[in-house]
Amino acid sequence: MQLAYETWGSFNAEKSNVILICHALTGHANAKEWFSGLFSKDGILSTDDYLVLCINVPGSCYGSTGPASIHPETGKKYGNQFPVLTIRDFVRAQQLILDALQITEVQLAIGGSMGGMQALEFALMDKRIKSAAVLAAGARHEAWAIGISEAQRYAIYADPKWKNGDYDEQPKDGLAAARMMAMVTYRSQKQYNERFKRNIQDDDRFEVASYLQYQGRKLAERFDANSYIRLTQAMDSHDVGRDRGGIDRALSACNIPVLIVGIDSDLLYPTDEQKLLAEHLPKGVYKEISSPYGHDAFLIEFEKLNQILKSFINTEIPV
Repeated sequence: MQLAYETWGSFNAEKSNVILICHALTGHANAKEWFSGLFSKDGILSTDDYLVLCINVPGSCYGSTGPASIHPETGKKYGNQFPVLTIRDFVRAQQLILDALQITEVQLAIGGSMGGMQALEFALMDKRIKSAAVLAAGARHEAWAIGISEAQRYAIYADPKWKNGDYDEQPKDGLAAARMMAMVTYRSQKQYNERFKRNIQDDDRFEVASYLQYQGRKLAERFDANSYIRLTQAMDSHDVGRDRGGIDRALSACNIPVLIVGIDSDLLYPTDEQKLLAEHLPKGVYKEISSPYGHDAFLIEFEKLNQILKSFINTEIPV
């Protein structure tokens, strides 16, 4: 198995000054691109103090082994033969990189959405993790989120080029449609209404339709459809209580500080899910961001996020 990763900053002598970033569904190891506001001059990711690490999860299509990779035994792409993985599998794979780099401690594991699921599992699975920040994610994928994922997958399945995942040419129309569905859930009703209203372009299309079609095409040009299937299935598997005696018992065993950040306009993962996490974690801290940007606020509201994270880090993480 191949795992792609990127680092910023330098190790201290003990290799204990690590901050681990876990990426979201269509993210990649270059966190400085999509988490830029946390790397800024006022951001919490100080490369003078920390070695910042981000690893592309297996199943993705940005350097780590995934469905688009060549199977060494067949000489062909894994395609639909790539195994169904879980969030815990993602963590186990990333632990191999921590081991290979001889990392002794991770001062903070942080991520949003699918990345938040990983950060939470890291807090439960790896004693090297000293604190975690879970942004816009809950203890498990609930029926609402699973249903949205399934609808997206069926959009891909409906593309004639899908061929049960054994395709030579990307089913871009299906993948674009899936992304359009996702984009509706990533923002809020208020933000869509205020940004687009009922404006119509010169080509007689609603502006909101043009925006969603653009976002769909954009993803379809850079992402693999089988990867989208496998990663959304992994998100559906997310349940910290599975094989641990339930959510309450699983979370009660976590004895490190965990910051939970909810977004008041998040349609995909409502704040009740984050509040439940904080209530059942012995050292859980809940903070909420007020934003019109919905679920995507963790990739947009960097000023607010940095303020919350700085307070948490100053309290919980030694420099």
